[in-house]
Amino acid sequence: MKRALLQQLALGLAVCMAPQWAVAQQALVIKPLAERKVSELPPGELFWRIENFDSLVEANAAAGPWSLVAESAGKVWLFTLGSSGNSSAKAVKITEVGPIPRINATQYLLRINDASGPPGSVTSVHSHPGSEAFFVLTGEQSIRGAHGTMRVKAGQAEAGQGAEKPMQVSSSGTTDLHALVMFIVDAGKPFSSPATIQ
Repeated sequence: MKRALLQQLALGLAVCMAPQWAVAQQALVIKPLAERKVSELPPGELFWRIENFDSLVEANAAAGPWSLVAESAGKVWLFTLGSSGNSSAKAVKITEVGPIPRINATQYLLRINDASGPPGSVTSVHSHPGSEAFFVLTGEQSIRGAHGTMRVKAGQAEAGQGAEKPMQVSSSGTTDLHALVMFIVDAGKPFSSPATIQ
């Protein structure tokens, strides 16, 4: 009788915990929103300027050689790589993030990804041949690397750790994560590669 009761208790505990285990193993959903290849980067320190526009027409009219236009979360976004302190006409400036670590390549890929997932969802451990930056719309994003974990909360932007650094990204808040991720990578290399955090 005592053994049967312990087995039922263990089974009940396993059933209660199963949804948390399932969420913990779910992958973050990553979608490319916009990208372009360029042969050179802007001079000086690099920052990503993040702005909203009322329409795609206005955003595209304001875009420069190092800009990307995307739609996400019901808004029109303009991401512009360049120096700090600038803004576009007709835009609502959301934030700037940087400085972004500069890389050297013969051709560069600028990309904006959309990352989303419920609490506990993660990416595999990976690296990129360039620099990335994060802007969290909702939830909390954690970026685990060799030197610890960076947490980025809703409304915050942070520069990443630079090229070829192993990382694992997760939704670490209590609500669903929705983040926009900005990349400058070597266009001649694979965009993402499996890695190990040591």
